Amino acid sequence: MCGVLGVSNIPNAARVVYLGLYALQHRGQESAGIISVDDDEVAHAHRRMGLVSDIFSPTVLDKLPGSVAIGHTRYSTTGSSELSNAQPCVVDYHTGPLALAHNGNLTNAAELKRDLVEKGSIFQTSSDSEVLVHLIARSEAREPEDQILDALERVEGAYTLVLTIGKALYAIVDPRGFRPLVLGKLNDGFVAASETCALDIIGATLVRELQPGEWMRIEDGRVHDLPPLPTKPHRRCIFELIYFARPDSEVFGESVDLVRRNLGRRLAREHPAPGAECVFSVPDSSNAMALGYSEESGVKLEHGLIRNHYVGRTFISPDQSTRTEKVRVKYNPVRGVVDGKSVVVVDDSLVRGTTSRALIKMIREAGAREIHLRIASSPITGPCYYGIDTPTRGELIASAHSVEQIREHLKVDSLGYLSLDGMHNSLTGSATGYCDACFSGNYPIATPDLESEASSVDIPIPAAVR
Repeated sequence: MCGVLGVSNIPNAARVVYLGLYALQHRGQESAGIISVDDDEVAHAHRRMGLVSDIFSPTVLDKLPGSVAIGHTRYSTTGSSELSNAQPCVVDYHTGPLALAHNGNLTNAAELKRDLVEKGSIFQTSSDSEVLVHLIARSEAREPEDQILDALERVEGAYTLVLTIGKALYAIVDPRGFRPLVLGKLNDGFVAASETCALDIIGATLVRELQPGEWMRIEDGRVHDLPPLPTKPHRRCIFELIYFARPDSEVFGESVDLVRRNLGRRLAREHPAPGAECVFSVPDSSNAMALGYSEESGVKLEHGLIRNHYVGRTFISPDQSTRTEKVRVKYNPVRGVVDGKSVVVVDDSLVRGTTSRALIKMIREAGAREIHLRIASSPITGPCYYGIDTPTRGELIASAHSVEQIREHLKVDSLGYLSLDGMHNSLTGSATGYCDACFSGNYPIATPDLESEASSVDIPIPAAVR
């Protein structure tokens, strides 16, 4: 999962993007970058590995002039975690610099790359996003927008894009709408961002959320709506609401905080814990779920785990060893809360089980008499090909183990997952058509053999979320 952000017709655009990327840091922690376009349509780029706060300084931002800029925080899907794959990517283009930032995963990237290489294209990265750049550049259409459309008609999968050609900013959402993108107004300019929390931090006003298949050109303080992409069934990612998005955002027309409270309430109804003396979350994405569970069950809400906020999100760490090491650094039980108690621990999801097993061990060592683990989503039984860190079925603990086997592995007294219906019924907005493939196995796009495809053209299968 990545964060993307673009601004147009705003002085010192790179500084606005920089501030917005702070709010999108939770969507990617491997690398970040900003590309600005000055009044002479010259692109200026700065991309580095690491966090936004470590990458950009006042001196760096001074070297990114212009009123148009795009930014990106990366959580890799295809391509290794290295600087060459940091985004936004930028190339020279006959009508001005073309820069692109992508959130999603192109399921047919390997096939397209093989075809492009055979026709003479030379790739600089192993990221699937570069495929889009080559497709645009090789289009035989005359106008830039037709060239973009040519490229989009050839790709499949999830893509939310902000891209610039010269000083024109384009914001695009794929026809199924897997990933969110919102449009905001700031003074005489506009902002496109992955989540509304990025608009809040820069003081922009929400105009609307882009709908599946919607794309637009933003230039000189005006928004030009372009003909929508061919209609396909909507499949918004339900995991955005469960885990990825910030609780202070609105995503797919839903309040993330409200959805998570609803998930917790339904979890309490489906899986009560008689005799429990307190309930607490695995902070931070589960906080609202634990609150909902407490409100519905009447079990007292406590702060049983303290999170070290100087450590990033363990789920989106690029490798397994890093995720495991971070657990003890990231969390610490409050002994006075858990010692001798029967506790309910609420978490948003259970993917591999490694983090949860280490966490449960810590809570048990802090003196908990009973531990009842409640998961506010269904068992994740299949990989995601659209941007989630579940590349192989073998990594998913629920793919080959029963709930009872998982309970024994985690060493908890009871384990309860929210049902699939409970997840969907927790949504309150008007948007329809959600992707729950990793829970249900109902994939909206045919899933290619990514492993064999990748090995033939040197694009690894998704190893983490963009």
